[in-house]
Formats: sequence, structure tokens, C-alpha cells
Amino acid sequence: MRAYVVNKWVHPSELKLVDNAPEPKAADDEIIVDVYSSALNFFDILQAQGKYQVKPPFPFTLGAEFAGKVAEDSPIPKGCPYKPGDRVFGQAQGCFADKVAVKWQAANRLPNNMTCDQGAGLFITWPTSYEALVGRAELKPGESILVHAAAGGVGIVAVQLAKALGATVIAAAGSQSKLDICTTYGGADYTVNYTKKDWQKEVLRITGGKGVDVVYDPVGRIAESLKCIAFKGRALVVGFAAGQIEKLPLNMVLLKNISVMGIFWGLYASKEPSRMPIVWEELLGLFASGRIKPIIYDKVFSLDEVTVGLDALERRQTWGKVIVRVKDEEQRIVAKL
Repeated sequence: MRAYVVNKWVHPSELKLVDNAPEPKAADDEIIVDVYSSALNFFDILQAQGKYQVKPPFPFTLGAEFAGKVAEDSPIPKGCPYKPGDRVFGQAQGCFADKVAVKWQAANRLPNNMTCDQGAGLFITWPTSYEALVGRAELKPGESILVHAAAGGVGIVAVQLAKALGATVIAAAGSQSKLDICTTYGGADYTVNYTKKDWQKEVLRITGGKGVDVVYDPVGRIAESLKCIAFKGRALVVGFAAGQIEKLPLNMVLLKNISVMGIFWGLYASKEPSRMPIVWEELLGLFASGRIKPIIYDKVFSLDEVTVGLDALERRQTWGKVIVRVKDEEQRIVAKL
């Protein structure tokens, strides 16, 4: 089996695709899935180096999101609604491979109108952004939101969802090309380049001096954004893609009556599992309505190009969700041309 196996902490650029990895074995609550597509996440880069909070024992296979089909020889645990051949998407450790063992509760049925490429990037970014906006910040129609790294994987999702929720969306990114992605694919109302000096003044101008009601930040720009957040505004800490964990000036939090809140969707499975099916029901309903849709980077990588894709992701050269196509829908292995 082909896979990216991590035997020691290294930068992902040092990883090699092997073709003799052992096939995964299913535990009592797991199914085996033939991986058709995988999604790249920034935390894959951190995990390979031992810098992510999830540290599997060596050896382990990299990759966390997939879409594919339940393998023909997969065991079907008691209570599992899936059968061999069913199209599913979900999360599991080891998705940069031909096969992966998945807890059946961590898989969802892939909608008929979605390809595996589209489905591979659903499981982490979409519920993260939905719960951030709805469950944590309680974003309301007519409110304004500033979305940082708005062309990225979680950012473009947040832009779409905020629009669907009736908010006015200000998308922030570091280049004009990425800002164009935010309007063309995300439907952002306004854009701001946060590499420009005093970019916060533009946000204040757009909001008539009030500031934004909600800040959505997967990068590490909360402190900068306190200059343009509204009284009683809500700041969402989604991640630290810039590489540094922020230290906030709490006097600003006090003076503006700001709420700073985190969102870590991965914890819901153990802390609030009852919330998960509610979020997915609402998300799949929005997908079915056509009000939201997966946005995929225009370069789809093959399995032997995973390290190339992760390098592009680390260099901030991508937008939307970055996808690796392991096999096409007819089950032919994708070869490098």
C-alpha cells in the first residue's frame, strides 16, 4: 500500500511516499475506506514535526481528511449504517494513503451531488467555521464580520457561511489575487489587504466608524483587530497559522467589553457529542440548498505530490481547500504525468 509514513519528527519536505506500507487493520468500531481524495491541512505540516497537539506513536501515516468508498473487505461494526461500496467522507489519522481505518462515527455519507475531491475537505473546516459563527459568536443577520486569511481553507468557508447567515462580510488577505478569490468564490461584500499600513482604518470606514461585530481569525491577528472591533464585539480564535501564539492586550478587551472565544471542533466528540449531528444536519441542508459549496484550489495534487502541496500551503501560495486525488472515481490509481 502507498502511504506517507512518519518514523521520526521531520519537516514534511523530508517525507517520501512508500509503496510497501502495511494496510490498516480495523478496530472493533472502525471501517476500512479506500481513499479516493484527501485534503491538506496546515496542521499536517505541524504534526509531521511533532508541533501539533495530536502526536500519534511512531510509525504513523500523515493526513487527516478523506473521501472515498467503504472497502469491499471492510468489517461492518454493529450499529454502523454503511456497507461496502458506500461513498463516505470524514476524518481519520492516515489519509495520505490508499486505505485508512476510520471510526465509523467519524464518517458521513457523501452527498450524491458531490465528487470525492469536493467531499475530502468537508469534515474539519466546515463544522469548525459553522460552530464558530453560530454556536460560539452567535452571528446574527445584519451584523458585520471581519474574516482573516479569507481565501484560505477555513477562511473561504467562513465567508460563505457568514453570507448565508445574512451578515456583511469584510474579507481580509495579503494580496489582491487572494482578495479577488474572496469576492469571486466567497461572495465577500468588502475586502481589505492587511499587509497595508493602518488597514484597520479601512474597516472602520466600511463600518461607519463602529467597527465589526465579529472577528474570525485563523492566523493570529486578534491583537491588531482590536483597533477595529465594535463595542461588545466577539473575537474568534480559530488558529495560529502565522506560527506564533498571540498575547493580547487585555486592557482593550476590558475597555471595549469584548468577548474573546476559542473554537476547537475536534474536542466536541468527547465534550459535546450531541452538538455534532445538529451541526452536520444544518450544514448538509445548506449544501443541498446551493447556498454554500466547497471551494477547491485549482491545482489538484496526486498522492506522490503531497509534499509539493504541503509546501505550497506553507508558503501561503494556495487558496480554498487543497486536495490530493489518490484514485479517480473509477478506482484507477492516479499516476504522475
